[in-house]
Amino acid sequence: TGGHIFPAVSIANELRRQDPDCEILFVGAEGRMEMERVPAAGYNIVGLKVEGLDRKNIFRNIKVIYNLLRSMAKVRGVIKEFRPDVAVGVGGYASGPTLKVAGSMGIPTLLQEQNSYAGVTNKLLAKQASCICVAYEGMERFFPKDKIILTGNPVRQNLTKGTKEEAIRYFNEEFGMELSADKKTLLIIGGSLGARTINQSVIAHLSELLASDVQVIWQTGKNYFADCELAVNAFPSNRTLCCTAFLSQMPLAYALADLVISRAGASSISELCLLGKPSILVPSPNVAEDHQTHNAMALVKKDAAVLVKDVDASNSLIPTALSLIQDEKQLSILRENICELALPDSARLIAEEVMKLAKR
Repeated sequence: TGGHIFPAVSIANELRRQDPDCEILFVGAEGRMEMERVPAAGYNIVGLKVEGLDRKNIFRNIKVIYNLLRSMAKVRGVIKEFRPDVAVGVGGYASGPTLKVAGSMGIPTLLQEQNSYAGVTNKLLAKQASCICVAYEGMERFFPKDKIILTGNPVRQNLTKGTKEEAIRYFNEEFGMELSADKKTLLIIGGSLGARTINQSVIAHLSELLASDVQVIWQTGKNYFADCELAVNAFPSNRTLCCTAFLSQMPLAYALADLVISRAGASSISELCLLGKPSILVPSPNVAEDHQTHNAMALVKKDAAVLVKDVDASNSLIPTALSLIQDEKQLSILRENICELALPDSARLIAEEVMKLAKR
């Protein structure tokens, strides 16, 4: 997914802002989204044939380990040629072998742990890391306390650009909608690839959404767009529900949203905190260590978001959203509390730590 890419590019952009002459090389996993997104952002990337362990088919891990060892050998060659001053790991399959080899070659390493529950790879790499940048308090249960710096997660640039008026004009012109600034707007984010449970929940309650006085912007993700579009086309007179595979103008979608439905990935939560958006979080059950539930609960415990379990979503997600979006008092509480969790200068803080390590 794009969850590791946006923070990495944000850090790289900030490093270049602080030192325009610095050289940056990305290392990613072959066949993953970073191999397209990173070059599009203007950076070189080297691909490793690396993937996560298969927790269901143990015998398949023989191939996984073989590829891991080959990747480590490749990384060693890359490091000898590029000669970096610092290696930064933001998670993703390529971080493990890259940071492990860099550390063994005496290169200072910085880890960026995005989630409230640390991943296995970062826990293993923490011992040799020089610095660990985290987004949540209480991370000393996973990492050495003296290495931890609370920085938050960098988010996509320009998210705060755009007004409600600009958003209304854009969606009406681009998608043929008849949206109004006077009505409440629900933003549903299925991610860049899509979130099956969220999309199925919307499809199951489409008639309720269209019968309500609520406007909807629904990003389905490319994997589920065909089914979702088919369901929406069954209501040809619809002009208040916008269904699209991908939102190229995310700042405008956020500007218009009174309530957001989203998975609980680290980047998504950081964006919601930065923008102060009331949200219903539906943690994905298909992630390592169930870290999305831990991320969501960090907000729920502070009354900064509402959680709907994936298993309950088909029945309760949309009814909960339609009820909450009309409850101005509760929206205000969520908005106020989530704003207090925002850490707006994350990319700058992490880049400064990278520069400190480079100067050593």
